[in-house]
Amino acid sequence: MVKKQVMVMDDSRVVELQVRKLLEDSGFEVAVYCENGEEAIARYREVLPDVVLADIIMPGIDGLEAAGIILEEHPEARIVMMSSLADEDSLSEAQAIGARAFLHKPLERETLVDTLKKALE
Repeated sequence: MVKKQVMVMDDSRVVELQVRKLLEDSGFEVAVYCENGEEAIARYREVLPDVVLADIIMPGIDGLEAAGIILEEHPEARIVMMSSLADEDSLSEAQAIGARAFLHKPLERETLVDTLKKALE
């Protein structure tokens, strides 16, 4: 079975390792990890992942701005935003730029996998 490729955009290596663990035996795998928005924008073109899991709050270009740029260049991109500090403004902005879904940290396996599957529909 070919696994769906996930790009993780988060300034925390801990979150990346957590996502890798949560996605074991799920049909998804972390194809690329980016510590910031600039890197994610550049790497998206190379990897063309099935779905992007993006943290909102990061130094430099944040997740929302990076997601917006990726979606401008690749309207077919599927992006799921995540944050531990989500407020209504962030949720509204995520929807406005075209994010498919929003996850609250800490992530739970079932919710993560279900959300990634829905994002691909």
